[in-house]
Amino acid sequence: MSLPIDVLRRLVNKALGGSAVANDYEVHAGAVSEAARRCKLSELMQAELEVRYAREIQAFRPAKNTLAVAELWVRYLKAGDVAGAFWAALTHPRCDAALRDAMCKDLHMFQHQAGAGVRLEMTRFHAVADENAVLIRELGKVQERMTRVMVEKKAELDRLQTALLQVRAEVVAKDSRIAFMAQDLEQLRGSVSQWDEKVHLQKKLERMTVRQRELEQHNTELRRRLQSAERSLAERHALPERAVLPRVAAVQEHPVHLALGQKTVLCVGGRSGNIANYRDVVERVGGRFAHHDGGLEDNASVLDASLAAADLVICQTGCISHNAYWRVKDFCKRTGKQCVYVESASVSSLERKLQALSTPAAPGVFPEES
Repeated sequence: MSLPIDVLRRLVNKALGGSAVANDYEVHAGAVSEAARRCKLSELMQAELEVRYAREIQAFRPAKNTLAVAELWVRYLKAGDVAGAFWAALTHPRCDAALRDAMCKDLHMFQHQAGAGVRLEMTRFHAVADENAVLIRELGKVQERMTRVMVEKKAELDRLQTALLQVRAEVVAKDSRIAFMAQDLEQLRGSVSQWDEKVHLQKKLERMTVRQRELEQHNTELRRRLQSAERSLAERHALPERAVLPRVAAVQEHPVHLALGQKTVLCVGGRSGNIANYRDVVERVGGRFAHHDGGLEDNASVLDASLAAADLVICQTGCISHNAYWRVKDFCKRTGKQCVYVESASVSSLERKLQALSTPAAPGVFPEES
């Protein structure tokens, strides 16, 4: 029989006009027995096989003799496609008794080989299933370890971010205190009118200078800790830019003739790898350098304090958040504080902007940025 058992049971039920209660073997045996004579069930099976294997029947139809039918049968047998070919050859008008017997023998041996192949495949399947179960267990253990490691790394990252925010707040506070002390010092120098008062103020100035030097040293240590924390945080995030660009001493410097006179220059934005070079440019012309990253990482709430402490603001428009840009622009417009806008984050662009400030309209006054 070349019909699946469910199809065969459907045909039997249709022939009986009811539902057969026999098991699969009994349905199969009964169908084989009924196929030996012409009846309703054999006619239904005949019609089902003709429809199911119409393609093979069409392929065998051009055969003109028994030899041609046998050659087609052998071709399908070697290809392993025997169900439809067996029916097409068996019902062919040129199929004689000898060919029919040979086909039955071939089909019998083919079923033995197929059964052996199925058993081998089942053995392989069970082996693969066992191996798959082992791999699934190992995968579960690995996933559990990875989950635990991710939780630990997340906690460590949160701790580092908290420490980084604290260090940045300390740096901004120290910079602001130094800026206010410098303003007080300038006011004291301008108010000296008599010798005795000048001597008194000179002693006070010396004490403030010592204190300022201590604060600057402490500020330098805070900057070093800030850079170390930024590098550690970048490594945790595995960012492509985790390697901070080295401070290159051999960069070609554009001569800047501007004398800032210890005025505080706040640089908002820019690339983190160029901060050291920005500092060199500002300090080379006598200024004190302060930096805020423009809201990308630094807390934006400390931006106003940094702006208030600065004498000159440099806004890196190409490397700054939109919110920080408008805060800088609005603050400088309200307070009248000068702001220099630099579109490129390169050091040479900063030097060119400072060079443009080297011809002030009046002594000690910065020209307005166009």
